[in-house]
Amino acid sequence: MKKHQALTPFSFGEGLGVRKIAFLTPEYPHAKIAHAAGIGTSIRNLVTALVNEGVEVTVFVYGQQTQEVIIGKGIEIHLIQNKKCKYFGWFFHRKYIQNYCNAVIKKENIDVLEVPDWTGISAFMRFHIPVVMRFHGSDTYFCHLEKRKQKWKNFFFEKLAVLNADAFIAPTTFAGELSKKLFKIKNKTIQTIHHGLDLTQFENNKPEQFESALILYVGTLIRKKGVMELPAIFHKVRNQFPEARLLLIGADAPDVTTNSNSTWQLMQKQFNPSDLKNVEYLGKMPYEEVQQYIKKANVCVFPTYAETLGMVTIEAMAMQKAVVNSNIGWAQELIVDGASGYLVYPTDHELYANKIIELLQDKSLCIQIGSQARARVEAKFDIKNTVKENIAFYQELINE
Repeated sequence: MKKHQALTPFSFGEGLGVRKIAFLTPEYPHAKIAHAAGIGTSIRNLVTALVNEGVEVTVFVYGQQTQEVIIGKGIEIHLIQNKKCKYFGWFFHRKYIQNYCNAVIKKENIDVLEVPDWTGISAFMRFHIPVVMRFHGSDTYFCHLEKRKQKWKNFFFEKLAVLNADAFIAPTTFAGELSKKLFKIKNKTIQTIHHGLDLTQFENNKPEQFESALILYVGTLIRKKGVMELPAIFHKVRNQFPEARLLLIGADAPDVTTNSNSTWQLMQKQFNPSDLKNVEYLGKMPYEEVQQYIKKANVCVFPTYAETLGMVTIEAMAMQKAVVNSNIGWAQELIVDGASGYLVYPTDHELYANKIIELLQDKSLCIQIGSQARARVEAKFDIKNTVKENIAFYQELINE
């Protein structure tokens, strides 16, 4: 496959080539799986779309508490139980996962296996079918963006996993180019294919109805998401909009900088006491409930430092919300600044607050930007289109 070669949509009506695809992942949204975040959500969206296109899908979810196979709706989910070894666990755990997957791959005649870059789980693994690595965001990538020192073993595992992959998919060109530079990838294809959304699941029939002055953040409370900038930004907003309220939704996380067990506790100390009275943290909740809060929001804010794309940003845009987002690399591929949202560097508290204030002051502007945000998502992130790009990429890979 030639580098950066344009891929044409694959027609299923004439000679189906890609029949069965498997995904290896540490997370996936399912009642029997404890953890599911951005990686799991993006995989689930793609898996559902692939099944709708007639492709059979197997999902291997490693690191689970039980060993189980769940079959339903054209998807076969294998929960791979976590195995602990007294010595060289990092090696034998990977070999255990490899052997389990290879047995299923052979039995089911799977055509392509997709693996994540995070933690380099596929290091030391060998498969007899093409392996695609998708850049969901490696530790190497995030450490670079956060200017944080990386443990050498983490880079070692991720580098080996990269060497084992036959080709790569990046959700943004920025993420692909930076990963290419960090891992010194040569002579292998890196194709940009955006994560997609089933837009029928992100409808907002009354975008003109929202709670005035309600500012919403959705995502993990963790430093790399820029949440430590919110207290200062919110204080500047309330200087002009005393009635403004900030609502936070998402899991709390430990802080690597201070070794605190709770980022939320750190944030509370940063808020002005008067401002804190207008801040509410709801914790993690089912996404069906999160959507209702997105609909209520006047403005959605995502001042993150480290993403490969940012699923919740495009989800909010799909629901016709005015978004003030980080302006770093990947975000410039999501939003046209000033048209379908605003892009501001997280530490520029004055400008960030001013953009929020501008939106709080002008309801018609919010509606206008929200409408253009929806149009942007329809053009760039509709899963009905991106799934065909993925299939075309898989097809060319197995034809090599």
